[in-house]
Amino acid sequence: MTKRRLMFYTTSLSGGGAERVWAVLASALARRGHEVTLVVDFAADENRGFLAPEVDLVVLGVGHVRSLVALMGEMMRRRPDLVFSAIGGSDIKAVLASTLIGRFRRVVTSFHGYIENETGLFGWLHFKLARPLTWAAAATVCVSDGLERDVVERWHALPDRCVRIYNPVTVAGADPSLTREGLAAREPIILGVGRLVPVKGFLELVRAFARMNDRTARLVILGQGPERDAILAEAEALGVADRVLLPGYVAKPWDWYARARCFALTSHVEAFGNVVVEALAHGLPVVATPCDGPREILTDGRLGVLVSLADDEQGYADALDAAIADPGDPVPRMVRSADFEVPIAAARYEALVDRILAPSTR
Repeated sequence: MTKRRLMFYTTSLSGGGAERVWAVLASALARRGHEVTLVVDFAADENRGFLAPEVDLVVLGVGHVRSLVALMGEMMRRRPDLVFSAIGGSDIKAVLASTLIGRFRRVVTSFHGYIENETGLFGWLHFKLARPLTWAAAATVCVSDGLERDVVERWHALPDRCVRIYNPVTVAGADPSLTREGLAAREPIILGVGRLVPVKGFLELVRAFARMNDRTARLVILGQGPERDAILAEAEALGVADRVLLPGYVAKPWDWYARARCFALTSHVEAFGNVVVEALAHGLPVVATPCDGPREILTDGRLGVLVSLADDEQGYADALDAAIADPGDPVPRMVRSADFEVPIAAARYEALVDRILAPSTR
């Protein structure tokens, strides 16, 4: 194994999935013997606990011009073999910074979600500039086959520069001895995890929950965001507020997975779905909308139920009732979750580095 100097760059270590993936990957590659730096624009703590002490953390400072200049300085000083960037603005700035200092095609950009997941100008530009960005980058990672198709077909990214690598998902607290009987004996808790924003569909989840026949079930949604008050108001209006709990953002939600009997994902679009893998690792039955990421993780519904909540609210409620009544065998789900363990993803990123830096492709 050739030891490499690698840099990971993103906006911060705030509570998003891409930020966690970068912290986990940077840590895994550092533990595999590489010299790894994680560079962020501003300090945040939500995903700081996933970063290994072997990784050198650098905070550039807020402001796009300031952070771009500082990023160029870090690249010149550290001279990484490759820079991995995540999130739209970071991709654009990383490619620009590397090009300006004369290190063309030394950045691996990445897509972690669809344009529907974006809220800012840079997120929008990330897709609009997909073709030139993939041309200027050494490679572009997409976190699911569906997302890669979208980036290539809708946004005209160069297909020969794109590669699909599933996210590494770190899980703690899963019980490998969990049985069908043990799962069925748990409290009738339906668990949802994600940002409280419209694209995650939690308002629709509350409406489906209110349609369930099982009136002993409880709904717990972990996360924070602008829809919190609207979700609580909807639960109150539908008469289920006493059975809906929103504890807020939980960085390590393993205790909730260990208590729940069923997991619900209601996203309108979902490029991957780290939380689906976490639920499978804990043996939970998953009821999900048929987005690309969950569909791939659940092998087209063979390991979970896929229901279009937008078209069939009652059907989603019925699927929740069925999962609560008989959560099934947790073992096949746990086996599937192992496909997304950190060492597997780290090895694939390492192989990508070796391919890019091979003498014949420089």
